Amino acid sequence: MNLITFRKRIENPAPRRSGREAGFTLVELLVVLVILVLIASIVGPRVINYLGSSRAKAANVQIESLVTAVELFRLDVGRYPTSAEGLGALVKAPGSIRGWAGPYLTKPDVPADPWGRAYIYEAGGEGSTAGFRIRSYGGDGKEGGTGEDADIAN
Repeated sequence: MNLITFRKRIENPAPRRSGREAGFTLVELLVVLVILVLIASIVGPRVINYLGSSRAKAANVQIESLVTAVELFRLDVGRYPTSAEGLGALVKAPGSIRGWAGPYLTKPDVPADPWGRAYIYEAGGEGSTAGFRIRSYGGDGKEGGTGEDADIAN
C-alpha cells in the first residue's frame, strides 16, 4: 500500500452505498413486521393464561398464610375470630380480648386478594371453635366459575 492509497483510506474509510443500497426496502420491513405479529399472536395468549394461573396460585399462598394466622389467634385466645370480627382481628385486637398477642400478620392491614378484593371470612359459629373458611371469588368476583374465575378457599 502506497502513501496515496493510505491517505484515501483515512479520508474515506468505507465506500459509500448508493441510494438504492442505503436502507431497508418496504418489503423487508413488512416481512419483519409480519414475523413479529405472528410471534406475538402465538406467545400472547400463553402469557395471559400464565398470568391468570399465577394469580390463583398467589391467592392460595395468601389464604394459607391467613389460615396460619387464624390458627395462631385461636391458640392465644381459645377461639377463632367471629364473622363480625373477621380477619381484621388478626392485626388489631377487637375490644378487650383476653390472650390476644397479635398482630398475627406482618403487614399492618389484611392483604387483598390478587384481584384487589377483600378475602371472605366465615366463622363456624359465633364464639365457636367449630372452624372457619377463608375464600376469594376469583377473577370475576362472583361465586362459582371456572378457570381464573373459579373460587379459591382453604
